[in-house]
Amino acid sequence: MAAYDVVIVGGGPGGLNAALYLGRGRKRVLLCDAGTPRNAAAAHMHGFGSRDGIPPPEFRRISREQLKAYPNVEVRDTRVGSVEKHEGGFRVALGDGTTVDVRRVVLAMGVVDVMLDIPGYTELWGPSIFQCPYCHGWEVQDQPFAMLAKNPQYLDGAPIIQNWSRDLIVFTHGAFEVPPEQRERLQALGIPLEERKIRALHGKDGRLSEVELDDGTRIARSVMFSAPPQRQHELVTRLGLELDDLGYVKVNPMGETSVPGIVAVGDMTTPMQAAIAAASAGTIAAAMMNHALILEDADRRYTAVTGKPAPSRQKAH
Repeated sequence: MAAYDVVIVGGGPGGLNAALYLGRGRKRVLLCDAGTPRNAAAAHMHGFGSRDGIPPPEFRRISREQLKAYPNVEVRDTRVGSVEKHEGGFRVALGDGTTVDVRRVVLAMGVVDVMLDIPGYTELWGPSIFQCPYCHGWEVQDQPFAMLAKNPQYLDGAPIIQNWSRDLIVFTHGAFEVPPEQRERLQALGIPLEERKIRALHGKDGRLSEVELDDGTRIARSVMFSAPPQRQHELVTRLGLELDDLGYVKVNPMGETSVPGIVAVGDMTTPMQAAIAAASAGTIAAAMMNHALILEDADRRYTAVTGKPAPSRQKAH
């Protein structure tokens, strides 16, 4: 028998909620948290009912504390090195050198944000450079905004960012030719467009103050919205999981990946990246996984009693 029913890789909102549901479903769960949350640079977490404005470490502390009510759920501060198929399930190698056998795996690791090669960008990411206006726009509303567009499609998002501040300048960093119709639209909406390359971002104590252009021009800004490139964690690549056209792990509505027995939830599967969305995805995937494990056990018992293969089940519509 496998040591655990499920190993969860990742201790953010998606993994924590998956652990909670599987724990309440009476499954033996091991939650592995490498301690490198994607939102480590964020001071507060927003948009999560009953927890709006909570610091992310406090959210994880409370969630872990509540998991202690379920003795069938174990939490370890360790990285998962590999996941390999083994005897109808999986063998998972942990960062402490041990291995565990499991029936199913939940991936909730998030994605890796690749910082742009602009001096000052990495230092300002989190305190002054944000990806999501719903997560951070309210706190900085009506301040001087910069929006960094990495391709023409991102220009369509400028009116959305303008919702939080009319004082908005869109920077293209010289990365592409602006289509005439989008240039006309921004002009009509009163959104200035700056197409020169950015030399550096300036600020103090994590607070953006100026955007310096290649010719030395400095433009005063307090906030920047930017969606940096993202990549999947190496474990996703080693598992050979199928990705969609945008580079996210391809899943069905139950979170199932291209590898049977492995589900993925949260930021690694969607551009809709928010703590509450990850928690919701973790809940759904965990509930469906628990149902599958229960029915798998029921089929095994049926065969043991009758000596016959379990009858196929009708699919729900």
